[in-house]
Amino acid sequence: MYKEELLNKLRRNTREQYDMPTTEVAGIAYDDTIQQFISMSETVGSKVIVAKPGDNLDDLVHQAYPEAKVIASNLEQLTIATLNPDTVTDAQALNGTDVESLGVGHGCVWIPQAMKEKAICFISEYLVIVLPKSGIVGNMHEAYARITMPETGLGTFISGPSKTADIEQALVMGAQAARGVTVIITE
Repeated sequence: MYKEELLNKLRRNTREQYDMPTTEVAGIAYDDTIQQFISMSETVGSKVIVAKPGDNLDDLVHQAYPEAKVIASNLEQLTIATLNPDTVTDAQALNGTDVESLGVGHGCVWIPQAMKEKAICFISEYLVIVLPKSGIVGNMHEAYARITMPETGLGTFISGPSKTADIEQALVMGAQAARGVTVIITE
């Protein structure tokens, strides 16, 4: 409610509107967009699994995280899930989740936050992102052209596990969110 009040005030007090420029901007193009995505994902700390035809999602997640006991997912094809983030009473019920898996339909690892408890993207120990090859794009221009916002109006780009570095330049992975991210690329 506060957000809408603020936006309405801004709209009422806008004196001049300017049209967006019509200049076309060509984004970076790669010879092999899939390989570039894999390379960059690994560079920022993610693991990438390229699923082969016939691979079972349950098996891939279990192989990536054999010690996981609490697996939250709203994906029908992930039957080893022990918890559905859409059916919990509140976000605190997700505390202690080892692995969380999301269906993603857009490239650049855009996560539309349409699930009931969006905190799951940030409080799970490990995040599994299931991404179809067709959802991988070459640049942010292409990504934004393909994004459709969920009803919540929320979404985020995730590029690997959380990271922070102190003034001594010591990099720490998993400081504020998931300690690890695995992207499973499917056909």
